[in-house]
Amino acid sequence: MAAPSPPTASVTQIRVPVAAWLLVAFALLAVFVLLQLNGTAFAEQIHEFTHDGRHALGVPCH
Repeated sequence: MAAPSPPTASVTQIRVPVAAWLLVAFALLAVFVLLQLNGTAFAEQIHEFTHDGRHALGVPCH
């Protein structure tokens, strides 16, 4: 008598809406910009607002 065969896994495709991809791209761009602001006159308020979060992520700013 033959051993039973293991169950096979089926693969289904997941469709991600274009709006979701755009939101991810915008979020990554926003994080990149916030991490690049190092206290310039243009962005002093943004720098101070995100200061502790930058240090929590390990980004030096001084």
